[in-house]
Amino acid sequence: MQNPAPAKNHVTAIVLAAGESRRMGMLKPLLPYGKGTVLQAVVRSLIASPVAEILVILGHRSDEIAPTLADLPVRIVPNAHYREGMLSSVRAGVAAASAATQWFLVVIGDQPGIRSEVVRKLVAEGEAGGPGLLVPSFERRRGHPLLIHRRYRQEIESMSGQSGLRELFQLHPEELRYVLVDTDSVLTDMDTPEDYDREITALAEREQ
Repeated sequence: MQNPAPAKNHVTAIVLAAGESRRMGMLKPLLPYGKGTVLQAVVRSLIASPVAEILVILGHRSDEIAPTLADLPVRIVPNAHYREGMLSSVRAGVAAASAATQWFLVVIGDQPGIRSEVVRKLVAEGEAGGPGLLVPSFERRRGHPLLIHRRYRQEIESMSGQSGLRELFQLHPEELRYVLVDTDSVLTDMDTPEDYDREITALAEREQ
């Protein structure tokens, strides 16, 4: 009996949370945010999104971060090479993803304002057919998360260097589609204490 084809909407979310948080000076995934942590907020938004599995890539101080995710439906993927840069975490996630994966959603772990409706729009655009590299855009500025079709799986696994996924996008400009969104949350990751303060302020304003 022939194996069934992978589900059209099987999206694997790859959450990049292996870095050392050097510019922040504190471990970003564990910073308080709302009723939990920054990383928990990211994961909870993904749980409310059309994804089939959530992989969280950990490296630096993973023994402190992993227990905070124990009650959430995620799979922890260790990245022993996290010091080589973000691409190493993307590769680790792609390699660990289910064989049924049709789309990879690459999510940065320090973007607690990520919204499930953005993910829904990206997935809907991808499944409509056409380009395989989708990027959310707000006021002509590109952001995250990124949606990448499975046909680039082997290419990503073989990539190296510090350019990250930028190289993949440069090699396939005809496959790039900007998806317009109405929220600047796609632009707001956190690298510094000032960025964190901004996100806490934005959260408080939304909750009022």
